[in-house]
Amino acid sequence: MPSTIIRNWSGEEVGQADFELKVAKEENASHIVHRALTRQLNNERQGTASSKTRAEVRGGGRKPWRQKGTGRARAGSIRSPLWRGGGVSFGPRPRDFDLKMNRKERRLALRTAFVSRVEDLIVVENFAEQLSQGKTKELALALTRWQLQPEQKALLILAEIPETVERASRNICYLKVIKADGLNLHEILTAHKIIVTVEALTKIQEVYGE
Repeated sequence: MPSTIIRNWSGEEVGQADFELKVAKEENASHIVHRALTRQLNNERQGTASSKTRAEVRGGGRKPWRQKGTGRARAGSIRSPLWRGGGVSFGPRPRDFDLKMNRKERRLALRTAFVSRVEDLIVVENFAEQLSQGKTKELALALTRWQLQPEQKALLILAEIPETVERASRNICYLKVIKADGLNLHEILTAHKIIVTVEALTKIQEVYGE
């Protein structure tokens, strides 16, 4: 059962948080997380890149010159891929990059990735009341007290996102705030530190636990 210390607004240790989430077996963990991450990144692709073939490029209906007798290579259209302004051979076409993955597998990959980051997990008490003014400076100082370095990319997970917290975090470029019931696999894996409130940790176990 993973466990981590709980810090208050001042950065002091005030307790210990234990949580239990079902994860993939060690021999399959990296494979299922990789599949889920590949699916997420592929599904974010628009797939709208497109180029015109020689049949779609405007013009080129007339043969540029006669077949024989000019001394030049034969040509049938000025829109050949060999010509400047012609069509594109084997260029990108609109396509769907979506990959399918069972819901249970996706949730298992998410839990596995979250538990694997337990060493970088910072559990804090609910601090919404401390940010009643929504000041960015106050939140930035709190992140420092929670042992977060300015150059580190952080993910803040809350049960609910109050307006004051959203306003205070808006100008902190290295901080990303999400709700506990909307975890993102890519953000969990790429963040240097993950900050989660006690309420959010409980919500994660309720929503994603089995």
